[in-house]
Amino acid sequence: MNDINIAQIIKASDSKILKGLPNSAIKIIAIIFKQNDLNRLFNDNSKYSGVNFPPKVVEYLNINLEIKGKENLPNNGKCFFVANHPFGFLDGIILAAIVGEKYGNVKIIGNDYLNHIESLSPIITDVNVFGGNNRQYIIELEKLYISDTPIVSFPAGLVSRIRKRKIQDVEWKKSFIKKAIENQRDIVPVKFYGRNSILFYTIFFVRKIFRINASVELSLLPREMFKKRNKTIKVRIGKPISYKTFDKTLTHEKWAQDVRNQVYKLIY
Repeated sequence: MNDINIAQIIKASDSKILKGLPNSAIKIIAIIFKQNDLNRLFNDNSKYSGVNFPPKVVEYLNINLEIKGKENLPNNGKCFFVANHPFGFLDGIILAAIVGEKYGNVKIIGNDYLNHIESLSPIITDVNVFGGNNRQYIIELEKLYISDTPIVSFPAGLVSRIRKRKIQDVEWKKSFIKKAIENQRDIVPVKFYGRNSILFYTIFFVRKIFRINASVELSLLPREMFKKRNKTIKVRIGKPISYKTFDKTLTHEKWAQDVRNQVYKLIY
């Protein structure tokens, strides 16, 4: 498989700031981003791809998953499996492993950077969170919604940060409610228990103080993933919420926050 090359990704980006970085800075970013560790992980598991890849990442990192509520996974996988987003890459990997094991198939709605991971690309439906999506992409996304394929989604769209003195998601985007109704997809709420390192939140806090818009802390997400090596991660799966629940008593936006609240109320 092709190795991740931070220098090439930066050169191909739309950011003028990133493209203007000197080579010395790019090398430092590659170290912070754990480029070599990531490539070792991918190369050691290169014979696995798609739905078979996430369980191998969990195994490679020797993560002990403690999952409660597996009996709540419905027989019909045509659902949105929505979760809070405390870790970053690892949330998607773990949830894809859980859903893929149950149904033998899964698609993750994630940002376009995940497509740089060749082994994941067969199960990634990417969203360019920094720009518009072309018409062909929207058509393919609608086909996915109509299909019977289980969909993993993180409606916050961002990794949890410190907000209101708690580590939590921002308000969830409402699109999954609309698509659940339109395509008769029930919603399965999932909660991850845990957090990233103090360093991750400190960098976020500092950049907010100095009004730095660039999400510098995101470069630490691979590091955060490797810090979970040999750790136990707890996951709670809630009871499915019927798409028929989302009537006109609330707006789609308020229904989205209602589901978010239900996720955070899940007790392990």
